[in-house]
Amino acid sequence: MFGFLLWLLLLFLCWPLALLALILYPLVWLLLLPLRLLGIGVDAVFSLLKAILLLPARVLGLSPGR
Repeated sequence: MFGFLLWLLLLFLCWPLALLALILYPLVWLLLLPLRLLGIGVDAVFSLLKAILLLPARVLGLSPGR
């Protein structure tokens, strides 16, 4: 809601910039989508490495908090 009100203020004060932002936002979102997917993949790899490294402690019955 705040973003919408900010956009309306921008439209009132500087309508060409507001229209440019309205047009460019979906394009920027599409350009950043591969980076978001790459971040999800890197996070998954780090979670897998953490699980592999902590596996011996889990087998021995130690909790992660100790």
